[in-house]
Amino acid sequence: MFKHLKHLALTATSWALGSSDDILVGGQAVIEGVMMRSPKGYSVAVRRQDGTVRVMKDALLAAGEKYRAFKLPILRGVGVLAQALVLGIRALRFSAEESFAEQDSKQQTTTDQSKVSSWLIAGNLTLALGINILLFVVLPLFITRFLQTEIGFESSILFNAIDGILRVSVFVIFLYSVSMMKDMNRVFQYHGAEHKTVYNFEAHEDLQVANAKKFSTLHPRCGTSFLLVVMIVSILVFSLAHFDSLAGKLLSRIALLPLIAGISYEVIRYSAKHPRSLLRIVTLPGLLLQKITTKEPDETQLEIAIRALQEALTV
Repeated sequence: MFKHLKHLALTATSWALGSSDDILVGGQAVIEGVMMRSPKGYSVAVRRQDGTVRVMKDALLAAGEKYRAFKLPILRGVGVLAQALVLGIRALRFSAEESFAEQDSKQQTTTDQSKVSSWLIAGNLTLALGINILLFVVLPLFITRFLQTEIGFESSILFNAIDGILRVSVFVIFLYSVSMMKDMNRVFQYHGAEHKTVYNFEAHEDLQVANAKKFSTLHPRCGTSFLLVVMIVSILVFSLAHFDSLAGKLLSRIALLPLIAGISYEVIRYSAKHPRSLLRIVTLPGLLLQKITTKEPDETQLEIAIRALQEALTV
């Protein structure tokens, strides 16, 4: 039961623990390991309880290479994020199987372990999606409508601003609450190792623990920063797409998520490639929030992140 709760917590926060791009390298923290993605492939490196390292890797065809429409601005963000979600689930499954395997009875077969992991992933993904929609869409909207009824304001911009502020507040409280879980601290350390390794690569220095150690655990293309940008963009989009009824507001918030995600992706992408632009300011709150979702890794965790990136670059 405990390992199921641990995996649910990781699945529910996976969007804040990864970064991905169709040109730059990126990755995601998983259970006792790291998934890294390069423009041509991806790999997952996981350290088992006996100290051995298991690696899964494969070539990767970007969504834009499969479908030309996903090369267009906005749409390319939707394609990249959808593919990152699929890869993230695949990486979580592999890490769960490898890290949980030795906790199970030695009489349990490999096939049985795989089935348990599959049901665990599917169930936790569904539950995590429901929790995220409830916390970050439904709850802030209902509280905002309650405040509107009690105070009596009519401004659409004010409504969406309050809704956005509540959404950010719930987001921060949720991440902080998850960070209180002891086992999630190791995941956050691997998250920090992933960021340091990406910085190491972007600095064009040899991928070595000594080089990676000197870099920051805070990275502007992190999923944590991305989610804060999403919330800022959503305030603007929801103010333009005005609906009076509560049902209309709720449905529009779900239906417009791909558009908001696409716009937010373009903001993050541009700010990462133009570090001196004004848009860089938008990512600063996300960097501060990463002080919750990233922790200083040890050398063994950096070794895993570096191994994952090296394997991804050689696919």
